Amino acid sequence: MRNSWRFILVLLVSLAVRTPLGAESRPPALDKLVPESIHDLRAIQERVKKVTAKVLPAVVGIRIGHAAGSGVIVSKDGYVLTAGHISGQPNRDADVLLPDGRRLHGVTLGSNKDLDSGMIRITDKGDWPFVEMGDAARLHEGAWCLALGHPEGFRPGRTPVLRLGRVLTYTDKILRTDCALVGGDSGGPLFDLDGKVIGIHSRIGEQLTVNIHVPIDTYRTTWERLVKGEVWGGRKRGPYIGVHLNEDEGECRIVKVDKDSPAEKAGLKPDDVVIRFGKDRVEDLEDLLMLLKEHKPGDEVPIHVRRGKKILELKIVIGRHPA
Repeated sequence: MRNSWRFILVLLVSLAVRTPLGAESRPPALDKLVPESIHDLRAIQERVKKVTAKVLPAVVGIRIGHAAGSGVIVSKDGYVLTAGHISGQPNRDADVLLPDGRRLHGVTLGSNKDLDSGMIRITDKGDWPFVEMGDAARLHEGAWCLALGHPEGFRPGRTPVLRLGRVLTYTDKILRTDCALVGGDSGGPLFDLDGKVIGIHSRIGEQLTVNIHVPIDTYRTTWERLVKGEVWGGRKRGPYIGVHLNEDEGECRIVKVDKDSPAEKAGLKPDDVVIRFGKDRVEDLEDLLMLLKEHKPGDEVPIHVRRGKKILELKIVIGRHPA
């Protein structure tokens, strides 16, 4: 039912309207779990139009060498938020592409590899269009959100593409939505219906409607480190369970279990497919890695695996990575 309403609403949305988002009262329809009438749909449609018109000029394409992605300007002096795997190492030249076709020069800054946050600064002089950073901690399951970005890379004459969706789950380290994303969207912004950035596209799931975003709050708390060009985090640090996973499959299949590791002690075996870690569903390798980072050594976490035709629930005690 929810998907049907969203499909109808997407058909109604027109990007041609350029009415600015004012200080009008928030329509009650925005806070309903499911639209209850055509009036609700129209109220959401109008809000989406206004938010899109407000934020569109600040959504940019990014090119670094042969790599491409998306980003969003969050200050008039040109600080751009993106994904850490898009910005990469600091002090690299970057092209920042505005929706109107202008190509600006930029430089990569810092990144947090654990959460996949990254930053770029526009080096050309000017006052640039920008949007406000929101408060992801105020989100709730089912909240409406807008994903913007440049799927398949920036294309001259095509404005950033809009996808409407809902928040699935939120923690201070990971934000999931059912906004459909594809390659090239990485680094682009996720907005609430007040026109504020609440996340940055990070990992695109095997299913188009289960995708991972970096919560905006981490950019605020690590702002100075990112601006200074610091790079921290990475897979080889922090919590450890001792499994090797097949990176080429669409599921989270274990190919090897380290001897005497937390995984071996928990009873995990090669060819087990991890389907749930703690309270969260696991779709692929990146899901498990992101969820693992939410825990610290010593935590006991339930883990569900598919072994043949059976579903098993095991308990695993998180260890500390030996490397």
